[in-house]
Order: sequence, then C-alpha cells, then structure tokens
Amino acid sequence: MKTIGKTVSLTLLFFIAASIVFAQEKPALRDIDRVRLAEAFSLSDKLGDSLWTGWSKAPFAVLLVAKDKEFLIRHPQPSKDFTSLGYDARFESEVYYRDRKFSTDLLATFPAVGGISTIVIGQAENTAVKTSSPWVITLLHEHFHQLQDSQPNFFKETEALNLSRGDQTGMWMLNFPFPYTEPEVSRRFNQMSRLLLEAVNAKSRRLFAGKLADYLKARGALKKLLSADDYKYLSFQLWKEGIARYTEDRIARWAAEKYEPSSEFQELHDFTTFVSAAQQVRNGITRELATLRLESYKRVAFYPLGAGEGLLLDRANPAWRSKYFVQKFDNEKYFPSVE
Repeated sequence: MKTIGKTVSLTLLFFIAASIVFAQEKPALRDIDRVRLAEAFSLSDKLGDSLWTGWSKAPFAVLLVAKDKEFLIRHPQPSKDFTSLGYDARFESEVYYRDRKFSTDLLATFPAVGGISTIVIGQAENTAVKTSSPWVITLLHEHFHQLQDSQPNFFKETEALNLSRGDQTGMWMLNFPFPYTEPEVSRRFNQMSRLLLEAVNAKSRRLFAGKLADYLKARGALKKLLSADDYKYLSFQLWKEGIARYTEDRIARWAAEKYEPSSEFQELHDFTTFVSAAQQVRNGITRELATLRLESYKRVAFYPLGAGEGLLLDRANPAWRSKYFVQKFDNEKYFPSVE
C-alpha cells in the first residue's frame, strides 16, 4: 500500500509540474501592449460616429505582431492555427496567439485571418511610428480601412474598376504600373501638390477660392494627361489611402481637443500628448506636400495628396463626407465645382 501511495503521489507531482511548465510556456501580451491596445479601443469608442457614419459598427480585428508570436484580438473567426489565451475583459474579447508569420514592423489592413479584414500591426517600437500615442492614432488609421472594407459590395465594386488585370491577390493595389517616372506626369503631379498646400494654407475666403480654383485646374490638366486606367488608379488611391491619412489627422485633432487618456496610458515611459501627435500628423502632411517628388515617392505620394484633398474639402464642401461611401473611388466628385 505504501508503494502504491508513493506512486500516486509521484504521478500527481508529475502532472502538477507539467501543468506549471505548460503555464509558464504559454505566451502573454506585454503590459505596455495591453495598455496601448486598450487605449486605441477606448479612443475609438469615444470617437463613435462623430467623424464617419458607421465607425462604431465596423469590424475591429487586430493582429499584434510581437518578436516570436502574434496575438489576435476581437476577431470573430480565428483560423485553426491560433490557440486561445482566454477572455480579456479589458478588450471585451478572447485573445488568441500563434507563432509569428508577419514582419514585426508591419502596418497594414487586409484579410489576414479567416478572410476577414484584419489590422496587422507591429509593436510600436518596432514600427515607423515608434511611440505609443502616434501608434494609437496609426491603429485607428488602419481601422478606417476596415470601415472602407466593410461597405456593402466594396470588393465587388473595387474589382469592377478593372484595374487588377488578372491579379486575384489584391497586390495590384501596390504594383499597378502607374507612370510615376514619366517626366510630364511627374512635373504636373508635383506642381499640383504645391498648389494643394497653398489652398490648404489660404487664410481668407477670397484667397482660398482662388487657390482652390488653381488646384482644380491643375488636377483637371493631370487627368487629361493620364490614360483612363491610370486616372482611375490615381483616384482610387487618393480616395482609399489619402482619405485614411486625412482621417488620421482628424482623429488626432479630435483626441487633442476632446479626449482624456487613461492614467495607465499617461504613465507609459514613452507617452506624449495627443496635442503633440496631432501636430506631428499635420506637419507630416504639409511637409510632404511641399517637398514630394512623384518619381521618388511613387505610390506613397498619394497619401499626403489625398489627405490634403480631405482638408481642402472640409472648407470647400463641409458635407462631403456624407457622399464618401455613396459615390466611391474619386474625390473629384465631392468638389462643388465638378458636381
């Protein structure tokens, strides 16, 4: 009987030890990442639908890419390669993990998991934004892409642009052969960028009207220079990526004026105010409009130009956002002079 008792005790100890080892091997989100993610969700909730109708109903699946693991939050249908870490009340979501597949510096939104639009984002210090407040704003920039993707028939209408040329992966959005280095296209685009900045910076109503007219004239001249497909691609990028950059600016300014960060977020070692983040976003847009060269920036040039068009539209047609998801893929439709 004593031998049996010792055997039972040893077996029990083995299972306890194995359970402890398993628990220790289970990965966990870092505290700083949990605080950053919680702040992004909180800011998004407070923002609500004040900027974009439907914002509060858009999917908000996030895949955080860490050094060795990826953590999936707020995803309704995780693929089978994910393991649950349990429910996290802070995120109002179950959290899942798997071995890392994506780059640790990624900032993108695409159907990365289960065919559902998912934000794939690295930890702040591993990305171009580096610190917590800009990282939160960038995450909400990506959430705007989820709002775009969630529109009825969005992907069907995108395909109907006939720009994919047989590509079924979506990579045409990055690799479309736009004539970035064609000298006259580049010259006109660069000129248009400077005129846009002048219009955005115009102080008086009269000066603004003149600068707006100059910009729209230059925009029309570039349109005539491009082929039909090249113009559709330009318009699509200004609409999709440019207005996402504009949204980043608007969210940062809203947070600077109306949002109080949590005490935990403010206690992070790299915390900066949303006032500072808003200034950083706006300075980036204006600096790029002033200096970009299409032949060098290539597709990235569409981001500040589209953002500048959003800022211009706020003055030229304050109700333009009500048309954004109805008349898709061309910001030109929202300017009063071309209605």
